[in-house]
Amino acid sequence: MTDLAELTAAQLLDGYRKGEFSPEEATRATLERAERIQPEVNAFVRLLADEALARARESTRRWRRGEPSGLLDGVPVTVKDILLLRGSPTLRGSRTISEQGSWDEDAPSVARLREHGAVFLGKTTTPEFGWKGVTDSPRSGVTRNPYDRTRTAGGSSGGAAAAVALGAGPLALGTDGGGSVRIPAAFCGIFALKPTYGRVPLYPASAFGTLSHVGPMTRDAADAALMLDVIGVPDARDWSALGPPPGSFTAGLGEGVRGLRVAYSPTLGGQVAVRPAVAAAVRQAVQGLAGLGAYVEEADPDFTDPVDAFHALWFSGAARVTQQLGPQQRESLDPGLREICRTGARLSALDYLAAVDVRMELGRRMGRFHESYDVLVTPTLPITAFEAGVEVPKGSGLRRWTGWTPFTYPFNLTQQPAATVPIGTDGAGLPIGLQIVAARHRDDLVLRAAHALYEAGIAAPVPSGLTTAGS
Repeated sequence: MTDLAELTAAQLLDGYRKGEFSPEEATRATLERAERIQPEVNAFVRLLADEALARARESTRRWRRGEPSGLLDGVPVTVKDILLLRGSPTLRGSRTISEQGSWDEDAPSVARLREHGAVFLGKTTTPEFGWKGVTDSPRSGVTRNPYDRTRTAGGSSGGAAAAVALGAGPLALGTDGGGSVRIPAAFCGIFALKPTYGRVPLYPASAFGTLSHVGPMTRDAADAALMLDVIGVPDARDWSALGPPPGSFTAGLGEGVRGLRVAYSPTLGGQVAVRPAVAAAVRQAVQGLAGLGAYVEEADPDFTDPVDAFHALWFSGAARVTQQLGPQQRESLDPGLREICRTGARLSALDYLAAVDVRMELGRRMGRFHESYDVLVTPTLPITAFEAGVEVPKGSGLRRWTGWTPFTYPFNLTQQPAATVPIGTDGAGLPIGLQIVAARHRDDLVLRAAHALYEAGIAAPVPSGLTTAGS
């Protein structure tokens, strides 16, 4: 018997088309999985069973008539609780936001999914206002890793990653301001793409400005390409949104990597200490790319760690998002968030503009780098998942989450497309991710390279989570 909760979006659509099963059956299966895993990992802040089944029944009727309404008709999807979903409160992991209100608008990406018939299962967990690289919040508690419940799922789209990994919907919408789809996807053994900034419109605008991207989190690159075909179109509410894409991202997946110029940077020029198991898995995957016909060269991008500039932009954004809160509300904030808000509030306009200067220079350097190389490959993270409920690994000596995410946040500064691909596990069975980065507007290259890894069996979802959830 086929377990519908374990199928990709593409497999579900194929089954609907052939009449092998219905959207209602698939939605029931994924809702049952979501309810089963929730006590184990805490991936959801809200499940929308009645609404999901109503949409699934409508989709089932359309498929039976042979009249699907869009590219994702009947496919279950989850939405991170940072993004607006009509009819459901968006509380952003914070006790400072009231559930009261009309909640009558969709974010652009959610609106596109609705237009294409997707079925919304629920809202997934986030740290407060998406501020850090792990997922716990005063409002919704700790989200745990699908492969070891004592460890973090990563963040800030941790609930989304855990849901996809454990079969609670094949598609998820996440946001990424410094690695927030890539970090949890790497820790949870799934695929995630941070598209070029503006490719997926965002509304309301993020307080973190043009660092914050919206992206798909899926089981493989093919599902992400399909999802990007749906959500990667302009929306009038986002003044910084890009124009229509030049073509279908799905259509270009099969072109492979033969002749692609790949720069492999294992440590960003010695700047990052990478755990041996992670380094070995990434190196083996890169060798696989070479075996598929890519021209691979070990080469490092020409930049030093831009963490101070990132902090100036990130901390000032955090201060801005909490600016209107009164003293009592501030006391209810995540203590780490409260601390960076104080730091951000002390920064001057000149401090902010100095960080923008660093950002522009970093973008120039990466633009020149990609004149020589089509894609850059690195580890997604130098480590695998650590203890749940803490911002940094215990005993690491690190102060902030950026200390263990040096491969992710630089490419939010540059607004480049970047994806993480699951390439195996460490000795403890924890997933390892490989990051693929391309020049701005070349999301197609990132997806092509990732898809080639899946087609060759070098990348694959990590299976253990599905079998151990709820055991």
